[in-house]
Amino acid sequence: MTGHEFLTACELHDPHRLAAALDAGLPAAAPLDGRLPTAWLLEMYTRSDRLPACLRVLLDRGATLPDPRLEPVLLNEPAAVTAAAAADPGYVRHRLSMRSAFTPLDDVTLLHVASEYGHTAAASALIGAGADVDARAGLDADGLGAHTPIFHTVNSHANRSEAVLRALLAAGADPAARVAGLVWGRTFEWESTFFDLTPLAYAQLGTLPQMHREPQHVDAVVRTLLAAAGRVAPEMPNVPNRYLTRS
Repeated sequence: MTGHEFLTACELHDPHRLAAALDAGLPAAAPLDGRLPTAWLLEMYTRSDRLPACLRVLLDRGATLPDPRLEPVLLNEPAAVTAAAAADPGYVRHRLSMRSAFTPLDDVTLLHVASEYGHTAAASALIGAGADVDARAGLDADGLGAHTPIFHTVNSHANRSEAVLRALLAAGADPAARVAGLVWGRTFEWESTFFDLTPLAYAQLGTLPQMHREPQHVDAVVRTLLAAAGRVAPEMPNVPNRYLTRS
């Protein structure tokens, strides 16, 4: 049951339950069903403020990350991010790839990662250290991708990344950046491919059932993006949609 307990703790972002599973004998640095424990944690659907505590439990017991430069970003430690950027002039431009349950993290910067996980403190530290708020991700074999960090914030789980969205916009991120398309949730059962996207168009896709977003959150993000683009947001009183919510 140790493996089951570990995966449940990862899904719930429960650091105490995670520590118990590891202390019961699950190796923190050995693969579980072909994936490292840190990969299981980072690839789960959940996004929350408890992720850093869970990751710390794993790291303290000998776990490793696929790229050590990720550590201060995923731990959401701004002082450590600033120190890493000061020690390594290329830190804010560093590129990496990792599996993502939502917006792709293929050939992205650390700011994309901070934006995906809703780590506002780390994102702000990266911006302060000179990270490009409009850096483009890599393209996949079909020519999809090339998205900027803002795309990770407009369709975030439980609207977790709204504060990062505001930080990016305050730093001059383009609210109208355009991409040919994105594969949301690649390799997961909710995988969906969308074409001809801006952050605004991507945000509105949150109304699709597989996105599992609250209509109030979609509305709030849409209004934020419209305001950032200097556009007037019309009154939209039917949020959430009464037709869909009536009993």
